[in-house]
Amino acid sequence: MTSLFFLTFLFSSLLTRNADANPNYIEALSKSLLFFQGQRSGPLPPDQQVPWRASSGLSDGSSANVNLIGGYYTEGDNVKHNFPMAFTTTMLAWSTLEYGDQMGPEIQNARVNIRWATDYLLKCATATPGKLYVGVGDPKADHACWERPEDMDTPRTVYSVSSSSPGSDVAAETAAALAASSMVFRGVDSEYSRLLLETAKSVMQFAIRYIGNYSDSLPYVRPFYGSYSGYKDELMWGAAWLLKATDDLNYENIIKSLGGGDQTDIFNWDNKYAGVYVLLSQRALVNNDNNFELYKQEAESFVCKILPNSPSSSTHYTPGGLIHKLPEVNLQYVTAITFLLTTYAKYMKPTQHTFYCGNSIIVYPDTLISLSKKQVDYILGDNPKTMSYMVGFGSNFPLRIHHRASSLPSKAVHPTPFSCNEGSYRDTQDPNPNILTGAIVGGPDQNDEYPDRRDDYIHSEPTTYINAPFVGPLAYFASGGSA
Repeated sequence: MTSLFFLTFLFSSLLTRNADANPNYIEALSKSLLFFQGQRSGPLPPDQQVPWRASSGLSDGSSANVNLIGGYYTEGDNVKHNFPMAFTTTMLAWSTLEYGDQMGPEIQNARVNIRWATDYLLKCATATPGKLYVGVGDPKADHACWERPEDMDTPRTVYSVSSSSPGSDVAAETAAALAASSMVFRGVDSEYSRLLLETAKSVMQFAIRYIGNYSDSLPYVRPFYGSYSGYKDELMWGAAWLLKATDDLNYENIIKSLGGGDQTDIFNWDNKYAGVYVLLSQRALVNNDNNFELYKQEAESFVCKILPNSPSSSTHYTPGGLIHKLPEVNLQYVTAITFLLTTYAKYMKPTQHTFYCGNSIIVYPDTLISLSKKQVDYILGDNPKTMSYMVGFGSNFPLRIHHRASSLPSKAVHPTPFSCNEGSYRDTQDPNPNILTGAIVGGPDQNDEYPDRRDDYIHSEPTTYINAPFVGPLAYFASGGSA
């Protein structure tokens, strides 16, 4: 018999909506993947589908006599930050592993996006023995200029970690990205898959052998992408992905040696604990492996901190029903948490597993799916402003995103290079001339307000790590929500 508490929870005003108003998830999935082509660094291929971008960063790494060409610009600037880029790659790979069968023809685009990142990460991991390169570009100099990536003349400084300047967090995240991606390519390019996995093992060994936070070794990253949660979560994350890729029990032992009980109500490029718990819980829920019961419990504790009616909820919701964690780039948390909710529900479904939040709220798989759908639909336009926060999706979307390449005339229109801050394009209220299709911006504030101003970067800037986790839930709902 269906619980009255469940019915009350499921059909609360926060979660309900008109099913006839469903957005076109297939279109959104396609556009969410297309976005990554607008973030490409390096020589662009003939089949590039974002025509206003051109090749850039063609000498990256040369200051250190290495080839670090390729990868993605992290956000609306022209810097390659490997810590969030590796997380982006891991989440694209996890999305593909969980939901690839539901992507239809878009699975090929997902693989292309992943490989664009892993080709670069392989260079970073193998260019110099004993070093891992972790970024290209001077963030402060770059932020002081508003230039197209094709024109940038700011320093392309190269950053690395080593035995004397450790970076366990960025190294373990790189290992996670390579290990997860190795499984994506296992059935389509076995040689490349093996290369990714062997490199992942080597980088993980480096992370464990030389312990330390990369933001201590490289203070420049602290204002941008410092490792605020420390390195333990990344070591668990990297080991969890290598365990999944290899079934080598040594990685299980590493995870156990790091302990548990790290409570969290967040998931993003910095804090991976919730991702670790959900990933490992698959072994308990699907494989019935009692050795991973602790992580299932931790995953459910995390979920109870997210659900709005849970007695242990620590999550604020906007009046329109959007998860609101922090003021800056809030949609990064929404897309990442939505991925975990959707995926945990998927793990629950084979046995129709349920659990309680407190003594009264029973959680079913569909409880999580309903909340996930609310978040997806909100981002795609079902919100108080009827605005899609995915650029180019729907009729009402952000027009003035904080993104250099999108806001400046393309080389095709303006062949002459722009110098630093030439023309004050950053400060105009004109719509961006180039539509960065599929980009998801930082999103509305806690009151569902969005000013659509280019200088309001905490709300108007897109990032790769907002989009990557969103791919999985979009594929799930594009297929009709089948598990």
